[in-house]
Amino acid sequence: MNRVFGIAFASSDVAAIAGFARSLNAPFDVLQIGGEVIQGSGAASIHLAPDTAPADAIATTAQQLASDATHLVAVSSMASKDVLARLAGLVDCGMITDVVTTLSPTSFKRPVVAGTLIATVEALELPVAITFRPAGYEAVTGQAASSVQAVSLAPSAVAVVQEAKKTGGRPDLTQARIVVSGGRPMKDAATFESVIGGLADALGGAAGATRAAVDSGIAPNELQVGQTGKIVAPDLYIAAGISGSTQHMAGIKDSKFIIAINKDPDAPIFDVADLGLVADLYVALPELKAKLGG
Repeated sequence: MNRVFGIAFASSDVAAIAGFARSLNAPFDVLQIGGEVIQGSGAASIHLAPDTAPADAIATTAQQLASDATHLVAVSSMASKDVLARLAGLVDCGMITDVVTTLSPTSFKRPVVAGTLIATVEALELPVAITFRPAGYEAVTGQAASSVQAVSLAPSAVAVVQEAKKTGGRPDLTQARIVVSGGRPMKDAATFESVIGGLADALGGAAGATRAAVDSGIAPNELQVGQTGKIVAPDLYIAAGISGSTQHMAGIKDSKFIIAINKDPDAPIFDVADLGLVADLYVALPELKAKLGG
């Protein structure tokens, strides 16, 4: 019998893990790292750890809790890929990343070549570790309440020598419902923060950036969106001054609505945007922010 064990790095991940478990018609349990428990996912049990920890501590704890699981899963993110890779090593099983469709307990679809192709991959045996994109699975709510148990994470072999805390009140990039991203035309970090960060704040969203902007020192690495950055799937994605490289599009293809603002009418991003505005972002974004009362 299939059984799913999920690792949730945010409260909202639990409903997404429930959606993945439903695709297998399988019961599931969850190890939730921090946050408040949101009931209604139908999980048999939710093991609640008090806060985040290094990846090896989470992986070791998950191994101890998931001894009978056939599928070890988490929503795709940099953190989940780190933890799931370690967990797969501990369990000695295969791993499949960025799954978007379940075909059978061992067969799945995932994007390849920066999202231009969809491959069908098969796990030769179970268990298997999987990170999945939540856009491919309908979140489950309104189900039976779960048993909640507090757990302590296993000791870590990693020593934290310095901790950098996130400043500001913006939501996490991978969890935000609205993302405003900027590219190389931002010129410098101060301009990026003023124009892109300012609009993101007015919308209550997160700020993102292209690889070119990050490589140029315009935006910090943790804001990079794309194949080698973070995969996002917000309700609204605003791309300002972004041409639409294949690498960047691989990170935003699951966005529900994409608005592109670019003064180049031939920019490739207009081919995939739901709404396009040919305009100078330095004019359009401040006007939009002003209309929002920012």
